[in-house]
Amino acid sequence: MQVCIIGTGYVGLVTGTCLAELGHDVVCVDSDKSKIDRLLAGEMPIYEPGLKELVRSNIQGKRLRFSPEVAEGAKLRATFYFIAVGTPSNGADGGADLSYVYSAAEDAARAIKLLGNPFSIFVTKSTVPVGTSREIARIVGRHLPDDTFAVASNPEFMREGCAIEDFLAPDRIVVGSNSERARALLEELYRPLTRQGRPLVVTTTVETAEIIKYASNTFLATKITFINELARLCERIGADVEELALGMGLDKRIGDKFLNAGPGFGGSCFPKDIAALIKTAKDFHSPVEIVETVSRVNSRHQQMMLEKVREAFGGTLESKKVAVLGLAFKARTDDVRDSPALALVSALRKDGARIFAYDPEASENARKILGDDSIEYSNSVADAVRECDGAVIVTEWDEFRRASWANLAATMSNPLLVDLRNMFTLQDAQSWGISYVSLGRDPILKRTV
Repeated sequence: MQVCIIGTGYVGLVTGTCLAELGHDVVCVDSDKSKIDRLLAGEMPIYEPGLKELVRSNIQGKRLRFSPEVAEGAKLRATFYFIAVGTPSNGADGGADLSYVYSAAEDAARAIKLLGNPFSIFVTKSTVPVGTSREIARIVGRHLPDDTFAVASNPEFMREGCAIEDFLAPDRIVVGSNSERARALLEELYRPLTRQGRPLVVTTTVETAEIIKYASNTFLATKITFINELARLCERIGADVEELALGMGLDKRIGDKFLNAGPGFGGSCFPKDIAALIKTAKDFHSPVEIVETVSRVNSRHQQMMLEKVREAFGGTLESKKVAVLGLAFKARTDDVRDSPALALVSALRKDGARIFAYDPEASENARKILGDDSIEYSNSVADAVRECDGAVIVTEWDEFRRASWANLAATMSNPLLVDLRNMFTLQDAQSWGISYVSLGRDPILKRTV
């Protein structure tokens, strides 16, 4: 089938590449010509494991192409126009800025009208509030007859760092449209996956599909916030949050996913989607008080992480050399949007700490956002921790797990590791001869800072 992807950001690029891998004829378009030029040259605008190789193989197979012009979709006589552009928070009230979505829909409709096209389906892949698809239908309807197009919502559920796996082996595919024809064609598009019998296609109204993504992300964020609050309680009462999470997660009604204590959620989805859901609920006079609490508690938890680090360093960070390990909001990505690590680095700098930061993939993106020339970016874990007064793990990269902390401790001015991801067992940390502070567990103190 013929597919046009509008937007070559994280969602658009992965979606287009994976649809090409399924055998469809795909053109990915983006108004940023420099990004298109880079993609044509084989350069990826994002880091995602396996993506570069998959893009290259599908370009060579002539199933995937890139263009700065949405008219390429009409020339391809595409059936599907996936809108995968940014929906940033508008900042004023937490709602999503939909200007890029509506502009993409209008540009595509104009191109179809000019070049002529068979029946077209405008599919929102971007995470959008309820009512967006109806507005897209109104915009497109100004240019095309009602019987020549339909609108659908097909939210993505890809985890950064595992996006290709999540697309090609999904646990569900949500197809929302008020058009039976659009639903049937989208099911046909995904048939290379569904014929294997693995994913369940959830067909529903467009409004339900739009809110499913928000509800899913908000529920996951709630689990994260819940275990983070209990981690703090465990520290007060002498319990172990790792054992607590195990005991909870074995209950099949709860499950063990997203029950890992950490520095608070961040990234490009959770904070933005929670804010948008709160805004939508207020607009419809049906407040979501649990969701509002999750947002507030997560912000407070991130502030408390600074206090935890400060306490571990003896109550003051002034002139202390601190190795910050991990800058991306999670491992296996270079995405630093709303990363708890960046918030922590900024706070540590305000407290007078000297920062030596290391991340396997996200250092350059972090440098652009932080804009602080006093921060030194290291080339390895060993470089970052050498002669430091302590190290703080903020992102759970496997490289940090594999490091020989017994040897690294010998190179530190003060052998202190503050682990905000609970990457290690207390037994392991005990054997290293290092002071070890984690979340929701008793600290191991070898030496006073």
